[in-house]
Amino acid sequence: MKDKLRKAELYGHPAYGVAEAAAYLKVPYTTLRYWLVGADRIPPIVLPAQADPVRLSFLNLLECHALSGMRKMYDLKLPKVRAAIRRVTQEMGRAHPLVTEVFLTDRKDLFIEKMGEIVNISRPSKQLGFGFYQMFLERVETTPRGTIRFFPFVKEPARNEPKSIEINPLIGFGKPVISGTGISTAIIASRFNARESVVDLAREYGCSEKQIEEAIRWERPLSAAA
Repeated sequence: MKDKLRKAELYGHPAYGVAEAAAYLKVPYTTLRYWLVGADRIPPIVLPAQADPVRLSFLNLLECHALSGMRKMYDLKLPKVRAAIRRVTQEMGRAHPLVTEVFLTDRKDLFIEKMGEIVNISRPSKQLGFGFYQMFLERVETTPRGTIRFFPFVKEPARNEPKSIEINPLIGFGKPVISGTGISTAIIASRFNARESVVDLAREYGCSEKQIEEAIRWERPLSAAA
């Protein structure tokens, strides 16, 4: 019970700034902020864990990840998305339907089916099939104990993108780490920038050279965004 409460607290903690989250999700800053804040008389789509200043929780991060995949595949009308999320929240009593109905089900298009007024799932984009959206679903894993692990895309949404980077509030304070290790990607990149070699870093941390390279590759666009 204590473990479950601790996870709920960590998953809902306001841990990420908008710029930081935008870099993790590969979403434009202005787009992400619009989803979280809205505009004049237009409510947000995702309610951030903290409003002033705006900060996202881990669950918010997953919600925006799901929304990112959906918006690229379907011609989603945002007012209807807002209305649908509000309806599911009220009818099912779930505060984060983009997480509970997408990632915590059997990973079919259940959310979209329940939101039938938004999208006709038989008419996906001509350029993108359901497999494209499935890529986004596969970046989030849940364990039998209810732990949620998020593997963001390092370069861009693609089938061959390895799950080399992990974001998990139970590891490294929710900051990006090398998957399965708890080793901070920021520390790896910092030491590499201080002219330590990939070979030496791999040997010291007990990782493969490819893992070290992926950590450095992940951190480069984050540094540019900052």
